Amino acid sequence: VLPSVCPPAGGAAAALQALNATAKFVATPEGTALAYGSLVFMALLPIFFGALRSVTCSKSKNAADMPETITSRDAARFPIIASCTLFGLYLFFKVFSQEYINLLLSVYFFVLGVLALSHTMSPLMSRIFPASFPNKQYQLLFTQGSGESKEEIVNYEFDTKNLVCLLISSVVGVWYLLKKHWIANNLFGLAFALNGVELLHLNNVSTGCILLGGLFVYDVFWVFGTNVMVTVAKSFEAPIKLVFPQDLLERGLEASNFAMLGLGDIVIPGIFIALLLRFDVSLKKNSRTYFYSSFLAYIFGLGLTIFVMHTFKHAQPALLYLVPACVGFPVVVALFKGELTEMFSYESSEEVLPGSPRLTSFPTVSGSPASLASSMDAVSMATGSSPRRRRLQPTSM
Repeated sequence: VLPSVCPPAGGAAAALQALNATAKFVATPEGTALAYGSLVFMALLPIFFGALRSVTCSKSKNAADMPETITSRDAARFPIIASCTLFGLYLFFKVFSQEYINLLLSVYFFVLGVLALSHTMSPLMSRIFPASFPNKQYQLLFTQGSGESKEEIVNYEFDTKNLVCLLISSVVGVWYLLKKHWIANNLFGLAFALNGVELLHLNNVSTGCILLGGLFVYDVFWVFGTNVMVTVAKSFEAPIKLVFPQDLLERGLEASNFAMLGLGDIVIPGIFIALLLRFDVSLKKNSRTYFYSSFLAYIFGLGLTIFVMHTFKHAQPALLYLVPACVGFPVVVALFKGELTEMFSYESSEEVLPGSPRLTSFPTVSGSPASLASSMDAVSMATGSSPRRRRLQPTSM
């Protein structure tokens, strides 16, 4: 399951909730408003920019940079896989030492987070560096075997600009490893969420409805039906949730009483919103009606989640409110405009070049650091497995 959508944020996950429940701190109205407002703002950033980048990503001619396509079969299996993973983590935390599990997870997310953040920063850095900057090209190649059985394990192409991105990202990664500071956590979390929205593509609206509907049930069951979601959310020390302190005004950057939002509650609706943006582009009407309607629906659904949670003082499954809003608003708009049939018949994969990998066909670890981060992030986000190796053709002398 996605590291950017990993339980408890995994398949759409742990609802907004105040952490450090054992603390006797009572948040002020100003601190609470600042925390929830910041969470909403941070949630909107990866959805908006990830959706925009998904349009460019779908038109990429570089096979290594192409997105992963989620089919209806993948969508139907996802809640089951997410449930098994979530419950497995719950049992792990009950049986084994939480300290050692989180140590392993920290190292894993350090590597993945550095690559994801580097991928996120890469376009910005390309604009910052002047044209006169000496940008040298490098390649790191590892192969296994020889002759016809020769396989490419890693083909890592990068340049000087990519090295700068990796260096900056590594500094953030070390900061996160050593301090587990909430700002470093959020930088990695935002990078994971943006990569997820950008690189995971639903092939059509029906698939999106299947995925969101399945995770709607998943989210409600694990939050209201059991204590599994909340337990894992509190035990899982990894940048798979955005956090913001409610006591920031009193304690500054050393604040420790957090409100949180699982990345699944960002990425899952986000990939559906990105699909609707690509549908807007396909209509060639110079309009973004469906994107803006679903984007506003997300704001409404997340605001409703916060309101209900704050009113009843209980953790809420955000998808309980986000799914009806994000699906219902665009459908109503399509009915009003008479484009419902067009919306449900739209195939996002038609705009991707032939040979684009599906979710069940993993990309190779090759290309630039941006494409390597894309490959590793998308693959791990899909199944937690390693990329498939590619067989090398022997060169003729």
